Amino acid sequence: MAVPKRKQSRSNTRSRRSQWKAEAPKLVKTVENGKTVYSLPHRAKVVEDSAGTPLYLEYKGRKVADV
Repeated sequence: MAVPKRKQSRSNTRSRRSQWKAEAPKLVKTVENGKTVYSLPHRAKVVEDSAGTPLYLEYKGRKVADV
């Protein structure tokens, strides 16, 4: 593991940390059964029955895992 040769000043540490910025997640808008749904792209979605019980995970129209 690399070890710094000298102590880094407080201002250098804080200026380095200030460059990091969080991004808002990019949501994809889809219409399902006449209802607009926003979801994260490239994520499996939970398929529920009419009572709201989760059944399985679906990705690109295919079942990928049981819940």
